[in-house]
Amino acid sequence: MAFENLTERLSKAMKNLTGRGRVSEEDLRATMREIRLALLEADVNYGTVKKFVANVREKASGADILEGLNPAQQIVKIVNDELTATMGEEAVPLNKSPKIPTIIMMAGLQGAGKTTTVAKLAYKLKQEQHARPLLIAADVYRPAAIDQLEILGRDLEIPVFQIGTDVDPREIVRQGLAQGIANKNDYIFIDTAGRLQIDEELMQELKDIANIAQPNEILLTVDAMTGQNAAETAKGFSEALDLTGVVLTKLDGDTRGGAALSIRDVTGKPIKFIGQGEKPTDLDVFYPERMASRILGMGDVLTLIEKAQRDFDEEAQAKQLEKMRQNTFDFNDFVAQLKQVQSMGPMEDLLKMIPGMANNPALANVNIDAKQFSHLEAIVSSMTPAEREDPDLINPSRRRRLAAGAGRPIVEVNRMIKQFDQMRKMMNQATNGNFGGMDKMMGGAGLDMSAMMGGGGMPSGNFGQKVQNFAIKQAARRLQKAKKKRGKK
Repeated sequence: MAFENLTERLSKAMKNLTGRGRVSEEDLRATMREIRLALLEADVNYGTVKKFVANVREKASGADILEGLNPAQQIVKIVNDELTATMGEEAVPLNKSPKIPTIIMMAGLQGAGKTTTVAKLAYKLKQEQHARPLLIAADVYRPAAIDQLEILGRDLEIPVFQIGTDVDPREIVRQGLAQGIANKNDYIFIDTAGRLQIDEELMQELKDIANIAQPNEILLTVDAMTGQNAAETAKGFSEALDLTGVVLTKLDGDTRGGAALSIRDVTGKPIKFIGQGEKPTDLDVFYPERMASRILGMGDVLTLIEKAQRDFDEEAQAKQLEKMRQNTFDFNDFVAQLKQVQSMGPMEDLLKMIPGMANNPALANVNIDAKQFSHLEAIVSSMTPAEREDPDLINPSRRRRLAAGAGRPIVEVNRMIKQFDQMRKMMNQATNGNFGGMDKMMGGAGLDMSAMMGGGGMPSGNFGQKVQNFAIKQAARRLQKAKKKRGKK
């Protein structure tokens, strides 16, 4: 996951300040030195680092900060604010034409994920705005580029305009635009050619296409894994084209985070979207303040909640939450919840969005194998319909049958059922508003996520409680929100 090393280094630098009644100039100098090294190691542009450190030092060295209450917390806030400012202060929406179509031209080097990003962004608009996008395949040079776009379009049910590789890209764009206008498409995306490096021929072709299309957006797709080179690439394109924004891809890879921190400062262009994963839904709006929070290990609750709202079926969720309240939540509901959680992405990444989790030492060794979810599903699949609906029927002999049917150890079956019973009680407490009783129960039960995950290496104690506490309280709040909605109707 992106930023892990940077998060660790910055947190270590901040930790040196915590617990101090006062922060001396020497303490501040040492902290700033650590922050500088952390940013440089994360492959942040040198000029950006220099400016960042100077700004933080200036804001943190005032007497009010050094002599005030909780000076360390104030310095953390200054660093957080400066990270946010460096990345652009706030999210920048897509430019939209006053009348359809809105034309979006995508540019970028080969291998940056441009074609995939075109499809993801078109799909996002289709899902969220019920838009009718059209994709124009104007990359005639890269082998199979048109085939790739057509396959993506077919899978996502988005039309693709293409007339082969023997036609000049400029003519392809002219004809594609004419078709999109005739068909009243809301958005027209132009997938342009890339190169292994910026060259004069490429830039001239892109300029010509921009002159023909007069796009509302020219978005540059940049591979975050290329670090400082990503910022330099963005700068090169920005000097030749009237870029309106950047899409940063592969943020889920082994990237140090330097590109996200450098691009806005180097080019003056906002990062509008970030790609983290292979699924069509793995494209998110870029919120600088949320990213700053994640970099400092303070979590990203808003994005986590949005992912839950986006990926969870609202009607099904309301029914499940009502069953929790009535204490009739059963194993059918349990499996449905597991599938919904899995659809949100890797569990390790979700946990890091919870405040305090990104830097928790216990999380460093977490390795939640997707097979563990399959094992839980296998145990439930071995149950009869009656057993799934009434877990109290499952006596010792039935448990042995379930273990044999699922091919899992009896201890795993016992552990899952025990944790399910405890979870059901907590859900009932939470959804009925008894958070105090739930917290007390969690403390007494010593619940942990490792048991829920089949012993997958999750640590027990306070860490597991924090995760479950967060998840269950969010479920309770969704129930209360659903009730209010129904009340208004």
